[in-house]
Amino acid sequence: MRPETEALIMIDVQNDFCPGGALAVAGGDQIVPGINDLMGQFAVKVLTQDWHPADHASFAANHPGAAPFSLTDMPYGPQVLWPTHCVQGSDGAAFHPGLRTDPADLIIRKGFRTGIDSYSAFFENDRVTPTGLEGYLKSRGATRLVLCGLATDFCVAYSALDAARLGFAVTVRMDLCRAIDLDGSLAAARDQMLAAGVTLA
Repeated sequence: MRPETEALIMIDVQNDFCPGGALAVAGGDQIVPGINDLMGQFAVKVLTQDWHPADHASFAANHPGAAPFSLTDMPYGPQVLWPTHCVQGSDGAAFHPGLRTDPADLIIRKGFRTGIDSYSAFFENDRVTPTGLEGYLKSRGATRLVLCGLATDFCVAYSALDAARLGFAVTVRMDLCRAIDLDGSLAAARDQMLAAGVTLA
């Protein structure tokens, strides 16, 4: 068992991000057994869940004529327009059926505000509106975080960067993540995480 000051953050291991899903990440389902094994080592375990209303502003379908994976400008900056995914209450939004969810202490739902997307487990994409995860982890005495999940170059990387900015010591288990790699986004995310002092394991 690891020290109680270490927390495991498991990001968006949901059906829509796994093969066959609406925004499938190649090999996304392959990380599930490893994450399940890792859970037993941590006293503090948090799952995050992408949880969008059907009319979410980040969905290309809600922008007439816009193609999936194109960019648009939002009040908080550039936004990728995604295929409709992880709609609240849908099978796609459910956790992968092989993932052990019972041991988790907390589930953080994100992306539920219609007008703003949320990649990070800590903040909406305006980088200001908090999810509450920071306060929870600090109340549990966690100072070191291990991150895994989907996708490496978006929700995992954004979470790792925010965690480092908030003063946590952060390790990303790259073997327990998979990437979308949109126009070089994986290499960019790796560089940003390393520059921020994140350990890539």
